[in-house]
Amino acid sequence: MDIRKIALIFGICLSTLSCNAVEQVSVEKHAVLTITDCINLALQNSPNIKKARYNYGISKGNLGVAKSGYFPTLGVGTGYTFTDTHSSQNSNNNNNYTVEANIKQLLFNFGKTNANIRMQNFNRIASLYNFEKIVLDTIFTVKTNYYGVLAAKATVDINKSNVQINERNYQRTKAYFDEGIKSKIDLVNAEVNLSESKVTLVNSEKLYQNALVKLNNSMFVAFAPEYEIQNTETFNFQTNFTPVNLEKIDEVKDLSNPPKDVDNAFLTAQAEKLEVLENYKFDPFPYSFEEAVKLAYKNRPDLKAYDATLSAMKESLKYTKREYLPELTANAGYGYRNQYNTNSLNVGVNLSTSVNIKAEKHKIDNAKFNVKIAENEIDLSKQNIYFEVQNLYVNMTEYEKQIPLLAVKVRQTLENFELADGRYAVGLGDYIELQDAKVNYNKAQINYVQAVYNYNVARANLEKAIALPQSTTTSIED
Repeated sequence: MDIRKIALIFGICLSTLSCNAVEQVSVEKHAVLTITDCINLALQNSPNIKKARYNYGISKGNLGVAKSGYFPTLGVGTGYTFTDTHSSQNSNNNNNYTVEANIKQLLFNFGKTNANIRMQNFNRIASLYNFEKIVLDTIFTVKTNYYGVLAAKATVDINKSNVQINERNYQRTKAYFDEGIKSKIDLVNAEVNLSESKVTLVNSEKLYQNALVKLNNSMFVAFAPEYEIQNTETFNFQTNFTPVNLEKIDEVKDLSNPPKDVDNAFLTAQAEKLEVLENYKFDPFPYSFEEAVKLAYKNRPDLKAYDATLSAMKESLKYTKREYLPELTANAGYGYRNQYNTNSLNVGVNLSTSVNIKAEKHKIDNAKFNVKIAENEIDLSKQNIYFEVQNLYVNMTEYEKQIPLLAVKVRQTLENFELADGRYAVGLGDYIELQDAKVNYNKAQINYVQAVYNYNVARANLEKAIALPQSTTTSIED
């Protein structure tokens, strides 16, 4: 997406697009956001990503400190001394001013500095992979919550349609009762079912608002105005945009009154041919289970971080083993004292070491155990990844199979509902038959939407588990 378009949508000043300069990113009212826009917003706002970026900066600093072992150490100093001496025979005072400078350079320490540098570099690499893991977690949290809003909105639409069914049925049953065609119990049942459908609608609207809160939270956007989100290719409604609004979260509606007279009260089934997902298609997952596991072992940033940590522990063990070895250093110094107007110059080479043998032995033992722990973490991580991918793959393929079957069930229950509605209208069917058909149709639609949501989430989680490269992401240098 063009950067100016993103800036227009989010209201970001182009001159403040760097991650350090942007303090707050806001969603403009009535903006239409795609799933890519929401991911971009989360990547820009996430405190977790910022923290991981800062930790990476610290690891780079530690690497620089380790490399500084090859640089000379400079020392300078100056002093002034005043002495005043008194005795019974005489008194004396003098002023003494000194200036000193020295330089010390490491020549050789048997690879200790090299081991420390490599250890810190592997720690830096581990921090980089930890950053990438947090980015992946952020992306797929937004995806999951985005699908959650679409599914919740579809459920609200289905329940609104169900209320319309029950309102029309109430009007029709009331007309039949007034004409003496239907009994009082049918009218009471129609009122009860209408009330229940309204309660269900209120509950689904609450779940929809909760889904909005989760989406805004995953984007780290508080006080978001009304905006809309687009359908995705794998979650396509008949209506292309889904409104997102929490501004009237405290609004109270009175749903207790009987419905007003509605047109076509005798044609209840006409208003209810609501297919929230039309011609739903999805491309099959392109990888087999074995390929997915291989991709996970290859791409997972947390596994790469464990590998880098293991390398760091091995370098730490080398460093610990070499601590008792001596260091060869060179030094030079210059001094000036004004008392006798003297100058001094010294140059030297030193070979020295200092070690506590018992402490060093335990340090080496601990370093060996740290290497073993790192190796064990890698083995455990690989096993966990295998079973995680296996579980997610099974879930995704199960939902792939369920979706077309549930779509058929929606059509079948709609046909059954129309038949029951027609039988009831001409007096051949009873109210219980009509109500059962109506409930089954409504439930089939909701189950269908839930299966599509479950599939999208399962597929997103599987893509996350194998760390598929994402078209929308951020790097450590952004």
